[in-house]
Formats: sequence, C-alpha cells, structure tokens
Amino acid sequence: MADVRPPAPGSVLVSDWHRCKESKEFFNKILHKKMRKNFGLLESPVMPPQVAVDTVHYKIFISGKSGVGKTALAARLAGLSIPNLHYETTGIETSVVYWPVKLKDSGRVLFFRLQLWDCGENALRRFDHLLPSCKEQVDAVLFLFSFTDRTSFDDLSNQIAKWMVPPVSPVVKLVVGTKFDLFMHCDVAERDVKLFQERWRLPLLRVGGEVGDGLGDIAPVLNCLAEQLWHQDCVTAGSAGIHTQETETLL
Repeated sequence: MADVRPPAPGSVLVSDWHRCKESKEFFNKILHKKMRKNFGLLESPVMPPQVAVDTVHYKIFISGKSGVGKTALAARLAGLSIPNLHYETTGIETSVVYWPVKLKDSGRVLFFRLQLWDCGENALRRFDHLLPSCKEQVDAVLFLFSFTDRTSFDDLSNQIAKWMVPPVSPVVKLVVGTKFDLFMHCDVAERDVKLFQERWRLPLLRVGGEVGDGLGDIAPVLNCLAEQLWHQDCVTAGSAGIHTQETETLL
C-alpha cells in the first residue's frame, strides 16, 4: 500500500478544540492544578460512566541526530520535566501521552493514546536490535531537526528515505523543527525549509525552546499528529472520507 497523502490541516479534527468550553471536561482528565498529569503504561484518564469516550492507541518513533531535542520534545508532549542539560539517550525511553480530540464530521470525541519511543543515535548504531524494535508495529515517525544545526536538517532526506523502502509499512511522517526561537543561532534558512517541503510534501511544524504553562505550545504538534493518524486509519479501512460508521472496526 502506498503512503497516504496528508490531509489538509483542520479537515479531520476540530481545530483549537482545547480552547473551547465544551472540551474542558475532557482536558481536565489530563490536567491536575493546570499541570499535565503523568500517565504510566497502565494508567489512563477516567471519565464519568455517562460519558462514553473511546481510546485509540498508537506507537510513535522519534527520529533525529543527537542533540536536536528528541528527549526534550517527548518530555514536553508528555508533560514531563525537560532536562536542563543535554545527555545522550543510552537506550530506548518510552512515555505516554493522552490527548482528546473531536472529529469534525461526526462530532465524536476520542482519546488518543500516543506511546512515544525515543532512542539515542549512538545506541542505534551500536545495537542492531534496537531499530527493529522501534519500527515494529509503529504508526508514525517524527523526524526532528534543529534550526541551530544545519547538519541535522541536511540529514532529513536520508532519514525519510529509509522509511520509503519496502517492506516498511505505511506510516505517518511528520517533520518537526526544534529551537525555532533561537534566531541568533539559526543555521537553516526559510527558503531551504520551503524547498524541502516542496520536495517531500510532508507536514512541517516549528517548536521553540520556551515552554508555556498551558496546552497551546503542544496542541499544534499533537493535533497535527492525531489528524494524520486518524486519516491514515480511515484510508486503510477503505474510506477516504472520515465517516464514523465506516471506522467502528478500528476501535
């Protein structure tokens, strides 16, 4: 099966639903005193019995050169503390993210459970079994580069090409540029980013180093990822349109 073409932003999910009053009941289940709750592998948000919400599960692999911010992004998305100093991830680290969304066509609410897999670049080179473990039953890949590291941007094409060769199953591909707010140290020009997007036709998001105290700084990444994943599932199920009755078997 060929890779699924990314949907137009906002065509699948209600954009900025986290800002709507009706969403508070759901987002309160992933917050505690306005801070993100940390969920273990066996934990999940608990909704009242009268509120039926299905949960869809996905495995996400974070790819990128050492130092681009893979561990920091995983921590930010999961609501964990971001390390002050850079250290090389010695093996595989996983974290769990819960994110509620509202489907645009049906108005149905879903909880996305995203298990993030982060593995150090040097560990992947030293131990042959780590990358196959990361790739096994993976649903999406986040390709990271740093706006302060030109070599990480130049390496993107090689990384993406490895996921284009059969027998790799179709996966959602999303590019994230980190350290976007460090303008004085920027090594990647906007014209180069534009040329890259024209070539690969992949969604590209920008993330800065500053962390906000709300959901606004992570919502663009999580909404985009959820939208791509749900669209791919619907296409895989044989429906290019997002219709709930045709995707019940996915849940």
